[in-house]
Amino acid sequence: MLLSIDHVGIVAPSLEQGWEVMVDHLGLTPDEGRSPLPDGVFFEPEQAHAFFFTVGGGETRIEMLVPAPGSVSGTARFLERRGPGLHHLGFLCEDLDAEAERLAGQGLVEIELPRTADGRRTAAFFHPATAGGILT
Repeated sequence: MLLSIDHVGIVAPSLEQGWEVMVDHLGLTPDEGRSPLPDGVFFEPEQAHAFFFTVGGGETRIEMLVPAPGSVSGTARFLERRGPGLHHLGFLCEDLDAEAERLAGQGLVEIELPRTADGRRTAAFFHPATAGGILT
C-alpha cells in the first residue's frame, strides 16, 4: 500500500545549477543527512548523484538527480531531451516488492532496475505511458 509521497524528483545538469534554484532562489534546506555533500548519494542504476532538499519543517522533500558525466542512463536521456525540471514522484510504501507486484498487476509497466545480490529491489519505477504520464 502506498503510504505517502516521499519526494518529488527533479533533474538538473549540475549540482551548482540545481543548487542555485533550490537553495539560492527557493530557500530550500539541503538534507545532508540523506545526501552528504559534495557528491550526494550515487544511485548506481541511473548513474546519477542524488541530492535531497527539505521544504519548511522537512515533511516535504525534493530529490535532485544530476547524471554522472558521460552517463547514458534514462535520467541522462531525460535531461538531454527535455532539459532540467520535474522528473518523477517517489512514494513511500510498507513493502516495496509487494507494492511493485500490485502495481504491475494493475497494468503499470515496471522499468527494470538492477536488484541487490539477494534479489531485492532498492526502488521501483513505472513507465509514464502506463502511469498517467508520470514516472512513478
